[in-house]
Amino acid sequence: MFFLLGGDKKKQKPAARKIENLERVKELFLNGRFPVVTTDELDDRKISKVLGLVICRGYDSEEAFFGMAARAVNKGAQAIVGYNEAIAFHPDGSKFFTCYGTAIQFENVQVKNPELSVATRMNDGLPSLGQRA
Repeated sequence: MFFLLGGDKKKQKPAARKIENLERVKELFLNGRFPVVTTDELDDRKISKVLGLVICRGYDSEEAFFGMAARAVNKGAQAIVGYNEAIAFHPDGSKFFTCYGTAIQFENVQVKNPELSVATRMNDGLPSLGQRA
């Protein structure tokens, strides 16, 4: 009977992980580390692997968008191409958002200068803040 009242701790842990994952994905996207584009390719990167369709629905646009991005990251994606969204309006005034796209991985980037640090290579050849000064 206790589990009917919400006292089950097992059900509370996935919600915390989901929020943590959404925050991590939101940070990646806002920092430009996880591109989401409406086109079928990115100009400066080559696609090496298509991981499949990712989709998320919700009553909040951010929840649907970042939920879709989180599902892509969970699949191992580095970006989403072919992004699209749909909004359904209900007669009572509520909205229902659907976001979807194709999760992809990029080809490995070859580093031209082997003396660059590992942190620099992780930033795709961009110098870190300490190296810019």
